[in-house]
Amino acid sequence: MKVTGVIEPLLPLCRRLLPDRLAGLSLALLKSTALEAAILAGHLLLYPTGLTPERRSPALPVPRDGTAVLPVRAAPPVVLLHGFIDNRSVFVLLRRALAQHGGQRVESLNYSPLTCDIRTAAGLLGRHIEEICQRTGSRRVDIVGHSLGGLIARYYVQRLGGDYRVRTLVTLGTPHSGTRVVPLADAHPIVRQMRPGSEVIEELALPAPGCRTRFVGFWSDLDSVMEPVETARIDHPDLMATNLRVTGVGHLALPVHPAVATGIRQALDEAHPQERVAGGLTVA
Repeated sequence: MKVTGVIEPLLPLCRRLLPDRLAGLSLALLKSTALEAAILAGHLLLYPTGLTPERRSPALPVPRDGTAVLPVRAAPPVVLLHGFIDNRSVFVLLRRALAQHGGQRVESLNYSPLTCDIRTAAGLLGRHIEEICQRTGSRRVDIVGHSLGGLIARYYVQRLGGDYRVRTLVTLGTPHSGTRVVPLADAHPIVRQMRPGSEVIEELALPAPGCRTRFVGFWSDLDSVMEPVETARIDHPDLMATNLRVTGVGHLALPVHPAVATGIRQALDEAHPQERVAGGLTVA
C-alpha cells in the first residue's frame, strides 16, 4: 500500500511554511494519517468477513497404535485477539505473515462487541485457550493482542493465572497505563476501564511476582488512540517486558504494517525469554 505519491506534491509547501524539524514531524504525521485512512477503508470492506468465528483447525491426528503425531514446528500456537469494536478481520495480513513463517499454527478469536467488562472477557479468553491447548496438544500458546485485546490478554495472564498457559504476549498499541483519548466515549463501561486510574488499570499495577509469561509491547509515536503514546509501554517491575518503539505508524496500521509483522515474528522466535532488552523499530 503506497501513499507517498499523494503526499509528494505537498512537500515543497510544507518545507517553506514550517521549520525543518517541525516539517519532518508534520510530514510523518501526514503520511501516517493517509495510511490510517486507507487502512480504515480497507478494513471496513473486510469487516463483514470477520463477524463469524473462524473454522477451527482439526486436532492432531492420532495413529492407530495411539502414538501422537508430532507437529511440524515445536513452537506453540499463536492466538490473535482484536481490539475494541473490531473483529478477527483486522488480522488478515498478520495471520498470513505468521502462518507462512515456519508453518506455525495461528488462530483468531472474536469476543462480543457487547463486552462490557475486561475481567469477564479475560475469563472467556482463558476458556478458549484451554480448548485450544486440548485440541492442538500444546501446553502453552503465544498471544498477539491489538489495543483492547492486549489488555484483556494481560489481565488473563497477570490476574487469572494465565501465565501457566501463555509463553509470550505481544501487545500492539495497548493502553497498559490507561488512555485519555475521546473523553465522550466514557459512556461505554469498557472504555472507562481503559482510563488511567480505573480499577482494572490499578489491578494490573499490583505486584506480579513469579509471572512466567514474557511480554513484548509495541508502541508508536504517532498512535492517536494512545494518550499519552507512552501508555502502550509495559512498565512493571515484576514482568519480563520488552518495549519496542515504532515510528511513523498509526494505531490501525500496527497489526497491518509488514515491518511490525517482522518484529512480531522475531519476538515470537526469541530463544531467551529471561533476558530483558530494549530497542526500537523504525518503519517510516
